[in-house]
Amino acid sequence: MLNNLRDSIQPAMQKLGSGFASTGLSANFWTGVGLALAFVAAGAYASTLFGIPGWIAAIAGGIMLLVSGFFDMVDGAVARVTKQASKKGAFLDSTFDKIAEVAIFVGIAVGGLANPVWSMIALGLSLLVSYTRARAESLGVELKGIGIGERAERMLILAIIGMIPFAGDISLGAQMNWAVIIVSIVAGITLIQRIVATASKL
Repeated sequence: MLNNLRDSIQPAMQKLGSGFASTGLSANFWTGVGLALAFVAAGAYASTLFGIPGWIAAIAGGIMLLVSGFFDMVDGAVARVTKQASKKGAFLDSTFDKIAEVAIFVGIAVGGLANPVWSMIALGLSLLVSYTRARAESLGVELKGIGIGERAERMLILAIIGMIPFAGDISLGAQMNWAVIIVSIVAGITLIQRIVATASKL
């Protein structure tokens, strides 16, 4: 859904890309930065293992997840501005996105911020959403913008709902659990939407 809004914010993205391109660093570099920050977010979620209160872990993880998402936009903007968009860059971007998602859900589960079973369900469905798009596009069916919960929406749900302040680790943990459940539902609906859309076009 958010991908459908990118045309309306294209001028802002152009300026963003120009600003980061002026550093001389490639789009692939910023893709790597986004992945590194996703690992930092995952580490923050899992930091309860070292005695960090759950509410601090959830807020720190959410902030870093949002920052990682910002750099996920930067790499594409830089590639377009510098006219360096390539198959290699697209491959790295999509692959790093999947690695980041795995790290995030593992961090949440390991940190005890959400039920591990729901975390596995959310991760599995999220990866299936991405797989259906990749498989469909290999067959010539464009699925960009199809579905209510692409990666950007799912990460926003985790970050924002997880950062809602509640008193005590139990309440906040329950809130993060709801975030993971919502991601599972949204990803499941998106998976069905993409299967139906692909089947109808083949």
